[in-house]
Parts: sequence; C-alpha cells; structure tokens
Amino acid sequence: MYLDITYIILVLPAVILSLWASWNVKHTFRKYEKQQNSRGLTGADAARRLLDANGLRDVPVERIGGELSDHYDPEARAVRLSDSVWGSTSTAAVGVACHEVGHAIQNAQDYLPVRIRQAIIPATNLGAKLSVPLLMAGLILCGFSEKFLYLAYAGVLLYSLCAVFQLVTLPTEFDASRRALQSIESMGLLADGEELRGARKVLRAAALTYVAALATTLMQLLRFIILVNNRKR
Repeated sequence: MYLDITYIILVLPAVILSLWASWNVKHTFRKYEKQQNSRGLTGADAARRLLDANGLRDVPVERIGGELSDHYDPEARAVRLSDSVWGSTSTAAVGVACHEVGHAIQNAQDYLPVRIRQAIIPATNLGAKLSVPLLMAGLILCGFSEKFLYLAYAGVLLYSLCAVFQLVTLPTEFDASRRALQSIESMGLLADGEELRGARKVLRAAALTYVAALATTLMQLLRFIILVNNRKR
C-alpha cells in the first residue's frame, strides 16, 4: 500500500484545521444565536439600515434557505440572508447580516481586492477543473518520457490560481467584517459590551475558516511541487 508521507506531513494538519474551523464557526454562531440584542433588530432590519445609511437603497435584502448560506451577490447586487439570520434578533444574526452588507459597500466603492477577485474567477474555475487531472496525467506518463512532466507543472501552475484567489479573498473578508463592526458600533445597532462582543466573536470565527482554507490550499500546492520535483529526479 502506497503511503503519501507528504500528504500526512503537509496537508493533513491543514485539513484538520479546516474541519475544526468549520465546526467552530457553527458552534460560535449557535452560541450567540441565543444572545438576543436589546434593540430588537432582526438581521434583515440591520442589513437594511446599514445599506440605506451608505446610500444603497436600491440593493435588496432577500431571504434564502440553507444554514449560514448568507452572501452578497455582486451580479444581482443583492444581499441574501439565510433563514437563521433573516428574522433572528440575535447578535450573531446582526453581525452576519452586516458583514454581507460590508461586501455590498465594497462593491459600490470598487474595493481593489474585490475587483481582483472578480477578474480572476474565470481563470480560477479553469484551474480548479484542470489542475489535478493534468498533474496526475503528467506524473503517470512521465515514466514513458520526462517531457510529460510539463503536464504536471502545468497542473501545478493552474492549481496555484486557486491559492491566489483565496489569498485575495482574505483581505476582502477581513475588511467586510471590519466595516460591519465599525458600523454596528457607530450606528448603535447593538449595545456596547456583551452584544458587540458576541457579533465580533462570530465574525472572527467565520474569518478563521478562510485562513484555514488558504492554509490547506497552500500546503496542497507545496505537496504537488514536491511530488513533481521528486519525479524529475
């Protein structure tokens, strides 16, 4: 049986971190889902207020199904909130809703990392589909000719686009959370103290999932480079 030591050393710890981050964001959301805000604002209310305060009255707040499926759709120019956020008056719901509005504000202000991320989406999608097949084909066929390693290197290059996309995503997510928390505080959407801390902890847990995803992709990229270079020798 083949034992891939590079996967165990490099990728597996990052995968475990990703699994923990995913569990942690759900656990943190459920914890602060029980903490109701004293203003009585729902997630939808908070999103609407923040959008209007930033001159985005034409951006709708729409309800969607799913758990933590909240997002801003730049093509439709709409903030979409899940059932657990839309009508909830929890501090967690207000934090998540305002985070998504943060993305709408970024889009309206032509925030540079968002512009870069949108521009590389087609290339990233191509890389996600073709990188591993090209890599595996190159590694298998290089036994017949070393020239097939170029296929593997092409796969590595395409996979690196996924890392670039996630790298650009980090400042986008961090900035959206920063805008959300500043607006929540300045507009008094949540009371100071425990309520604001609840929203901050939920957004911090969510941000960690993006850090873990980037770490996993980078470790996988490093593993692919090592595998190809080992075959070259």
